[in-house]
Amino acid sequence: MRVPPDDQSAAPLDVLVIGGGQAGLAAGYHLQRAGRTFCILDANARTGDSWRARYDSLVLFTPAKRSALPGLPFPGDPEHYPTKDEVADYLHAYVQAFELPVAHASPVLHLQATPTGFTADTPQGHWTARAVVVATGPFQTPHTPAFARTLAPDVVQLHSSAYRRPTDLPPGRVVVVGSGNSGAQIAQELSRTHTVTVAQGRPQPALPQRLLGRDIFDGLSALGLLEVKAASPLGRVLQRRDPVIGTNLRYLSRTRQLRLAPRIVGTAGRALITEDGGHLETESVLWATGFRPNYRWLAVDVLNDQGQPMHDGGVTRVPGVFFLGLPWQRTRNSALLGGVGQDAQRLIDRHLL
Repeated sequence: MRVPPDDQSAAPLDVLVIGGGQAGLAAGYHLQRAGRTFCILDANARTGDSWRARYDSLVLFTPAKRSALPGLPFPGDPEHYPTKDEVADYLHAYVQAFELPVAHASPVLHLQATPTGFTADTPQGHWTARAVVVATGPFQTPHTPAFARTLAPDVVQLHSSAYRRPTDLPPGRVVVVGSGNSGAQIAQELSRTHTVTVAQGRPQPALPQRLLGRDIFDGLSALGLLEVKAASPLGRVLQRRDPVIGTNLRYLSRTRQLRLAPRIVGTAGRALITEDGGHLETESVLWATGFRPNYRWLAVDVLNDQGQPMHDGGVTRVPGVFFLGLPWQRTRNSALLGGVGQDAQRLIDRHLL
């Protein structure tokens, strides 16, 4: 649903939702049910494009039954694991099903407070609202270490956000730096066509996709681990040791499908240097080293010195500014496609009615 941008004479919206992914759409669903006036600003040309742009083989590690937003079941077998294109199509269908007001191609360039609320500038126009929900998610600016620039220029380097398929990299050796879920999945895929080494710092625990015929998240849910509060002692431990689901790098190493190496600390010509002094000669590097926040457009005092949101369950110290869709915003479930709806409902019911 396309909506025209605001103008100076129009009444301000109740809420402006910045971000048209799953968090922004979940917020829109609950705002609509509450009778609020709102618009969702999506930087992409189409709903779901951020998912379409990810690597071809990406499959969720949660089944369809745990991957739905509020009000609309995920289509297909509840036990199947959706592809990234299925997720994109589902989000597009979600907007249509509830006729959510979405302004596409509308990245926010600047947001500031006013005496009566907030103003947002986009390439498509100017918006005003009494409150703002920032739902841009955790995957903003790809991060690579500074020493990556000193690697020999003939070594091909890709961040995981730019990787699509094994043919993106030249034949031969590839070092995957980082062993989170994306890094582990990509490393396993590359091991079928390349000689792969995975360089990791502290190894993360691995959990099987299914255990005794059941999805692993059924067990985690039964144990209450998906609802562990972020600020609790157990929550703090789990945040430091978030497991990799479905890809066991130690098993792949034991079966000689790939090699494991220590943390990368520097470069020497065509080689990466490990923290134990080893040298990994390679034809290419896949940096699965995560993302950094990018809120340069947010001219409101809600960020710490590292540019990270300061919040309590999405509520900031600035009245009318909220975050949604952050990892561990409230619980482990906050980061899951099927869990963000709970956070959205809680935020809107308590603060935006």
